[in-house]
Amino acid sequence: MDKQIAHLITLRKNGQLEEANQLMVGLVKEHPENAYYQFQCAWTFDSLGKEKEAVPHYEKAIKLGLEPDVLIDAYLGLGSTYRTLGQYEQAEQIFIQAIHEFPEAEHVKVFYAMTLYNLGNHVKSMETLLQTLLRTTNHQGIQDYKKAIHYYSDKLDQIWS
Repeated sequence: MDKQIAHLITLRKNGQLEEANQLMVGLVKEHPENAYYQFQCAWTFDSLGKEKEAVPHYEKAIKLGLEPDVLIDAYLGLGSTYRTLGQYEQAEQIFIQAIHEFPEAEHVKVFYAMTLYNLGNHVKSMETLLQTLLRTTNHQGIQDYKKAIHYYSDKLDQIWS
């Protein structure tokens, strides 16, 4: 990790978000083809609640190419940002792409479920959340009822008579 990124992380941890953002904007101007800098710049804009400004940096970071452990965070950041901006279809596409590339990234599926909810696809949203819950929890009560939760996860609107 270079010194500037280490300094950025320190600034962020200390709540100095404006300073962190200014540092990253400067670094991106100096190194516009550095995908990791683009990603960090997007993150600083998101931290400040400046989602619209974050989007082009996430997009460029992904386009330029990132290491897998950073790429999944960039997908999550971009998809979540699209969702908060009301750009639900774009968010859905990003989350689908992320899940396709990183099927084990259960945290992305939770944000995908939120997006499905926003799109009015409540059935798929709940199914996604419930299936993710079943794959990720160790809570004994959930485990005790795992079969039932799984069975009902895609039948929430069904009525038995």
